[in-house]
Amino acid sequence: MFSLIQAAGWPIWFLIVASIAAVALIVERFISLRRKVVLPPRLLDDVLSLHKVEQITPDLIQKLEASAPIGRIFATGLRQELAPRDVMKEAMEETGRAVAHDLEKYLSALGTIASMAPLMGLFGTVVGMIEIFGAQAPAGTNPQQLAHGISVALYNTAFGLVIAIPSMIAYRHFRSRVDSYLVEMEQQSLRLIDTLRAQRLAQQPQAAAAAPAAPAAAPAPAARGRAKGVKQ
Repeated sequence: MFSLIQAAGWPIWFLIVASIAAVALIVERFISLRRKVVLPPRLLDDVLSLHKVEQITPDLIQKLEASAPIGRIFATGLRQELAPRDVMKEAMEETGRAVAHDLEKYLSALGTIASMAPLMGLFGTVVGMIEIFGAQAPAGTNPQQLAHGISVALYNTAFGLVIAIPSMIAYRHFRSRVDSYLVEMEQQSLRLIDTLRAQRLAQQPQAAAAAPAAPAAAPAPAARGRAKGVKQ
């Protein structure tokens, strides 16, 4: 490995740093963007079931908010349950934008590495070509310097492509995964809004029917006296 680095010359160190950063970002995003972490299965159904039996408490909302990115959006909707639909939807959309920003974290850096790695490899190629032309001295060609210049040019070009191709594939994959998550989050959020409002409207007639009827007011004494005089 050290002989390979020595043959590639000092420009290879930029590519080594880029490769380490790319591997770290890919592993981190792979762990953070798992479906069970972002969109836990049956989370929406559990929230709606608890809301139907009126078991939503402030502590439960806090736990929901910390459980998953989609849980943050649901928690916002539950806090704005009594607000008008437009206000509730706007609050959830604002939280959704913050969640989308968190999901896209480090993707720009990964895309930058994928774009810059070939350019860093090209830089190494240019350095190698300079060494090749430097080997063409008037007194004669230096075979050792010529071979080193060629190895610097080729190794850096190849290593730049080796970094760029997997990084671009990972970037596109994670970008597509985030987009699909955002679409599904929007669908689940709209379902939560509509279901909460439907349950709220269904509970209003029941609450009105359960309320005791107000007793009829007794007639005033003067009115009873007038009524008695008329009767006589």
